[in-house]
Amino acid sequence: MAKNLIIVESPTKAKTISKFLGKNYKIMASIGHLRDLPKSKMGVDIENDFEPQYINVRGKAKTINEIKKEATKAENVYLASDPDREGEAISWHLAYLLGLKPTEKIRVVFNEITKDAIQEAIKNPRAIDLSLVDAQQARRVMDRIVGYELSPILWKKIKSGLSAGRVQSVALKLIVDRENEINDFIPEEYWSIIFNANVDNIDFEGRYFGRYINGKLKAVKMKNEEEANALLEKIDKENFKVVDKVTTKKSRKPPKPFTTSTLQQEASRKLNFTTSKTMMVAQQLYEGISIGSEGSVGLISYMRTDSTRLSDTIVQQALSFIKENYGKEYASKGNSYSKKAANTQDAHEAVRVSSIFRTPQSIRTYLTNDQYKLYRMIWERTVASQMTDSKFMATRYDFDNNGEIFKASGSIMLFDGYTKVWTMKDNDITLPDLKVDDIFGAKEIVKNQHFTKPKPRYTEASLVKKLEENGIGRPSTYSSIIRSITSRKYVDFENKALYPTDLGYSVNNLLIDYFSEIINEKFTAQMESELDRIEDESLDWKELMRSFYAQFSKDLDTAKKDAKKVEIKLELTGDKCPDCGKDLVYRNGRNGKFIGCSDFPNCTFTKAIIKDTGVKCPKCGGDIVEKISKKGKVFFGCKNYPTCDYATWDKPTGETCDKCGELMVHRKNRKVDAIICANINCENHSI
Repeated sequence: MAKNLIIVESPTKAKTISKFLGKNYKIMASIGHLRDLPKSKMGVDIENDFEPQYINVRGKAKTINEIKKEATKAENVYLASDPDREGEAISWHLAYLLGLKPTEKIRVVFNEITKDAIQEAIKNPRAIDLSLVDAQQARRVMDRIVGYELSPILWKKIKSGLSAGRVQSVALKLIVDRENEINDFIPEEYWSIIFNANVDNIDFEGRYFGRYINGKLKAVKMKNEEEANALLEKIDKENFKVVDKVTTKKSRKPPKPFTTSTLQQEASRKLNFTTSKTMMVAQQLYEGISIGSEGSVGLISYMRTDSTRLSDTIVQQALSFIKENYGKEYASKGNSYSKKAANTQDAHEAVRVSSIFRTPQSIRTYLTNDQYKLYRMIWERTVASQMTDSKFMATRYDFDNNGEIFKASGSIMLFDGYTKVWTMKDNDITLPDLKVDDIFGAKEIVKNQHFTKPKPRYTEASLVKKLEENGIGRPSTYSSIIRSITSRKYVDFENKALYPTDLGYSVNNLLIDYFSEIINEKFTAQMESELDRIEDESLDWKELMRSFYAQFSKDLDTAKKDAKKVEIKLELTGDKCPDCGKDLVYRNGRNGKFIGCSDFPNCTFTKAIIKDTGVKCPKCGGDIVEKISKKGKVFFGCKNYPTCDYATWDKPTGETCDKCGELMVHRKNRKVDAIICANINCENHSI
């Protein structure tokens, strides 16, 4: 019989930890919360000073009984849920169920799932941090009150089945505000003039800047084509003179290690991962992967963090690896990034690999493609953070042509430094080595029309960055915030950009009209700071709830009394329902847009939106159309299905293969953009 029982959250984590401990330890998984607020009602006694009414989670009775049974046999019980507020609360609820005292040393915490980290944590158990628990309770209770008291107003005033969240509603507001900015934006015309030249066999270009006015160089904007043409008439194509040259040695510091936010942003930019996918794959890497003779081991540190701090151990590993593999000149003196930024909890280290010596290539065969991509990115970022600056020579020329000044800028890499590992966008522009008073001619001079553009719509990555900058949410919540507003169909995607749906506009407008004191960036950021104060034991969580509810209850009363019924405009298709004759409209479903009857729920007629590709089926000659699978993925199939079963995931081009006669298709993903044969056995199928 095992003397020690360790309870973690995940079965995968339990399996990994069991590899590091002997027969005296039994590892069990709670699989998340075992005790929580009920789903069937609010579960918060507002009249009794916001006392939460916890119950055992439905469906978890078997797990609870099994853990209780093992706990009675064990000499020691250790609670090892995740090292954050939510994890602390899970341990607190476990202690209650098992009759353990939270003040006893029953809590073990580790930032990575490696043998050394686990054994060290078990040697140093601590009491449950009740201030962390209180901070989690405050967030949970506040969000429950907002959700359960706001949602009925949305049902009554807009549409049944809607829901609202405190933080998610602010994210929706940001997206709506940006969309309104875009819609209100009035573009302004402007023109640019660029010369293209070749000196010493180096092609380069210069852009018109302005002219000297009263002895000072002033920028000049050309607002229309007439002004651009007037300037062109003054320019002598063969007479560009160098009047100023500025050369400066510069350096770029290596990037800091990943936080949750920066990990999500880079995974979106480099790997095309959604925030949800990034966190799912990171969780797998953290909980443990079986890698040959080493067995199951956690490959990265805890992935929910807002800290860039690194342990001395990982810094020394990185420096040793860099010196051996890249040379001493690439190794820094050691960057721990220990300075704590404003609004940073700094509870854990940055997101980093558990061992620098476990290179991506050395464990490639044990990882899925997604795991490998994310692990490699985290490994490269961890190593790069300990490398030296990149150094380059920045050069700027000013060229005079009949009193009009053009500029050209470029840089030449002198020492690649950290970019040896962490590649940046290639912004280096090579310029010829010119001297002041040199004169050269241009190959051509071109004018271009432009229009000012509004700020772009948020992507998942840029929204996460905005939330972090404004102190809205915490590392553990970014992914769930975006998932909430998209799953509720308040927000949709268009070319990776987020835009509000008509439903999202309606929900946002009602919330802003009646709950502007609470649904705004400033209040939400302030609330995060208040939760941090609870964690620091400088604020009682019940006091925060009293202050919050005083304003919220007033807004509720006003909204119930004054808010008017909102009619959501449905987009008509122009066709009539074949079952009842009413208008057909476009609707949003779990797998995207579809066509349904405007008289729903009285009439339940629906059909898929079919887009004709203009390509004929190679099997039967029917039309190839764009369809959506049950999982919401786009594919292309014959309109005559089920009579004809021809289908392909790739969009047909309309051309046929010169080798086999099969359709040619457009294969496009992050690494590949090519036209290939749809027939996997054809030599034209290879990329």
